[in-house]
Amino acid sequence: MSKTSRRVVTGVLVIVALVVSAGGALGYLGRLTLVFDRHPGKALAILAEVPGPPDGPPCPIDARYFDEKPEGLAPDVSRAWQALRAKAAEQGVQLCLNDGKRSRQQQQKEFDEAVQKFGTEELASRYVLNPPDRSMHVLGIAVDIQPIESAKWVEKNGSTLGWCRRYENEQWHFEYNTRYPTSGCPALEPSATGS
Repeated sequence: MSKTSRRVVTGVLVIVALVVSAGGALGYLGRLTLVFDRHPGKALAILAEVPGPPDGPPCPIDARYFDEKPEGLAPDVSRAWQALRAKAAEQGVQLCLNDGKRSRQQQQKEFDEAVQKFGTEELASRYVLNPPDRSMHVLGIAVDIQPIESAKWVEKNGSTLGWCRRYENEQWHFEYNTRYPTSGCPALEPSATGS
């Protein structure tokens, strides 16, 4: 190999190393977002760690519930939530997002609190999935809507926008799927555990 060829190869390797290093540094700082990176600055492997809001302002129509911001939901789900809320508002219905995105830690905390409330892990798991990775809240595609009258409106009207109730024992729990507007809602499962 001639001196010129070695210089070209060395120059190319140096440029590649600089580009990779700069990309890594920008990614670490959260300033480089790749097309498949749904949460800028967060690696896909840790999306389940992205927390949702722990609470929010009181629901204006029923202060027993929160109306949290849809932070942490997958971008398409967040847009679908806004569309659902706008359609409801057109018909004079207000939807409160009582619970949306959760991290694994938030889901585990919810489960632990449910065990305290219901007395056993078996009973708790009917309302809060464990292990956390099974929860659609952790994946950022589920919302809990309150009050129940608002949730009933979503059950009746939400499928056209991709929202379906999933569990018989949770009138408030809805999941988003782009197939629901054309395929309709799947049959309700008895509970989050399927039993």
